[in-house]
Amino acid sequence: MGQGINIFTALIRTHHITNRKKLARVRKAASLHSVNVLVRSNGSPGIMYAEGASEAAVTSWVDAVQALRYKDFQCPWKPAANRARSATKIHSPSFEEVGSVAEFSSKMDQRGLGDWWKIGMGYRSSEKSLI
Repeated sequence: MGQGINIFTALIRTHHITNRKKLARVRKAASLHSVNVLVRSNGSPGIMYAEGASEAAVTSWVDAVQALRYKDFQCPWKPAANRARSATKIHSPSFEEVGSVAEFSSKMDQRGLGDWWKIGMGYRSSEKSLI
């Protein structure tokens, strides 16, 4: 991946994300824990990506999302340090929602994490090194 900034990231996969009340709680948790969140909603699969300045913040956000009991909740990439090409200012948390997997993929490619998320989702083999 080369140059970039160190951040802590996590990837969550669910059966679907359609409940607006749960999504509002995901947004609130992002603000509370000061993490940036990208969500693919309005269908299956549901995908959530979080990035933050600390592992504790991202872990707390993942725990909050897991407590919402999304169907088939999986966290293929647990909160850990990662190197992104670009990231939104983590000091001001953000929440972005996209409606398609293709749009989610494009956003992850812009961050330099295209291979990372595709491996986490099982869309690509992990034979290649992520670093």
